[in-house]
Amino acid sequence: MERLDIICIGSLKEKFMRELCGEYVKRLSRFCTLKITELPESRLPQSPSPSEIARALEREGEQMLSCAPADAFKIAMCIEGNEMSSEMLAQTLRDAMAYSGKAALFVGSSHGMSEQLKSKCGLRLSMSRMTFPHQLARCMLLEQLYRSYKIRRNEIYHK
Repeated sequence: MERLDIICIGSLKEKFMRELCGEYVKRLSRFCTLKITELPESRLPQSPSPSEIARALEREGEQMLSCAPADAFKIAMCIEGNEMSSEMLAQTLRDAMAYSGKAALFVGSSHGMSEQLKSKCGLRLSMSRMTFPHQLARCMLLEQLYRSYKIRRNEIYHK
């Protein structure tokens, strides 16, 4: 069975978001072993300087990378990444999983993620050029991963 690791900075605070994500985690369990790791966001002053933000992102990036299986295909979820259709994502995941059967997806903090972490990823993926709250983005990511498995197996899933 394939393994997906979603490594996030921050946690789901709203009950309804935890429930929605929980539903997709349950659905994904048919297709893969899924592990979600939530890491704490770095504490920053009220108005952090660019260098303070950069140092925080470096620390967070190192932590996130240390949580991913070494042989996993690594995907950085970032706004400047490639946009894909659901079908393209399904094919990309199929191709990526062919090597080790593992993928790790990184979701950074509200400040983004370090360039160092992004450079270690085989793919930079954007859900949209629009900005979404991180909690909602995680639910959307889980839904798209579920949809990808349904597409890959030629199973019906509503559009």
